[in-house]
Amino acid sequence: MTTLSTAIQTFFSDRLLRERSASPHTIGSYRDTLRLLLTFASQRTGKQPTKLTLEDLDATLIGAFLDHLERERGCSTRTRNLRLTAIRSLFRYCALRFPEHAALIERVLAIPPKRHDRTLVSYLTEPELDALLDTPDRSTWTGRRDHALLLLAAQTGLRASELIALTPADIHTGTGAHLTTLGKGRKRRITPLTKDTLAVLNAWTRERAGSDTTPLFPTRTGRPLTRDALARRLTKYSGQGAERCPSMREKNVTPHVLRHTAAMRLLHAGIDTSVIALWLGHEQVETTHKYLHADLAIKEQALAKTKPLDSKPGRYRPPDALLDFLEGLG
Repeated sequence: MTTLSTAIQTFFSDRLLRERSASPHTIGSYRDTLRLLLTFASQRTGKQPTKLTLEDLDATLIGAFLDHLERERGCSTRTRNLRLTAIRSLFRYCALRFPEHAALIERVLAIPPKRHDRTLVSYLTEPELDALLDTPDRSTWTGRRDHALLLLAAQTGLRASELIALTPADIHTGTGAHLTTLGKGRKRRITPLTKDTLAVLNAWTRERAGSDTTPLFPTRTGRPLTRDALARRLTKYSGQGAERCPSMREKNVTPHVLRHTAAMRLLHAGIDTSVIALWLGHEQVETTHKYLHADLAIKEQALAKTKPLDSKPGRYRPPDALLDFLEGLG
């Protein structure tokens, strides 16, 4: 095995797993990226993947690989950029181990992400959310579970991976009721619960079988729901909800749409974006600004405060006698 092979193995075992405690989702994404890259490089160089060296993975080959993803594999620009993020993470790790290849590594790290059109976030309006929450059949065990799950997702904005990993031990009742979750980047955060959500969760926790360390939303066999199973159930309920609220037919309702919905509800309530960033577990406040771009109501409020374009200019006249006095002092 070459030094590159060893570096890739320690990159996963030491950097991602031990040092950064990366989530299984991140591990899987980085694994798939490097598997595709090594296969592509092997075909280009004629070497077996275990025989590849760092010199084989230069900026020219990486650029060709990224083009290959878009042109031949049909990947989106967003996917291309995600693959580049994984590659750059590996090369930053290699920069510490192979200083003699600093120039080669620097050229790879200099490859920029590709610009692409950003779509507005999709979220559910209050009537759409009500229709979705009313869809599960609460006369059944599965329906009560799904109703509690959807209500919690829409109120807290938890990610799909965070929802399915919850246990009853993560629920803290009493004054200041909240959830504790281990989210993206292995960061633990606290999310408040409303009285209505807490009441539903308490009722569901009493009904479900299992200990405080087993899944909060299990399958019939007691196993955790998978991300795919969660997505399928949400697709089913959104389709049924569209019969009551036709506007839902225009939306692809996913677990992340419920996360966006929670954020938009907070924004409409007048919560500052910095607080929403902490609520959602965003590492940078700028990530939360996308909700401002998507909210037409806020833009309309801002427009209402602006001066009409066809208004005639005039001298400022204070609306109050005291202000008039102060204005006369100038």
